[in-house]
Amino acid sequence: MKTNRSIRSRAANQRGISFMGLLFLAVVIGCVGVVAAQVVPTLIEWQAIDKAANKAKEGTTVPEVRAIFDRAQAIDDFQSVSGKDLEIKKVGDKVVVSYAYEREIPLFGPAYLTLKYKGETR
Repeated sequence: MKTNRSIRSRAANQRGISFMGLLFLAVVIGCVGVVAAQVVPTLIEWQAIDKAANKAKEGTTVPEVRAIFDRAQAIDDFQSVSGKDLEIKKVGDKVVVSYAYEREIPLFGPAYLTLKYKGETR
């Protein structure tokens, strides 16, 4: 009888994760990692587009702003937005350049992750 109690008390003190729990956790972390690995390049591209738009606002005319943006696009090598996709307006003395675009990342089968990016110079 004494051995039964010692086995029960040892089992009650054990802590940890089961093999099935570990396997489930590994699958979830793996899926999140794969999606994150596909999202991070789009964020880097968005930063390059934002940097190019902020450079382009230094222009004074619409064709000049588009040309500055296109030169920055050629340097940073992004394809989602070009100079013709920009919306350019003048607010007071400042040129405001805005843009918007979408990126779709295929997940599996018919499922896609759609990312909508939008920005405007200050």
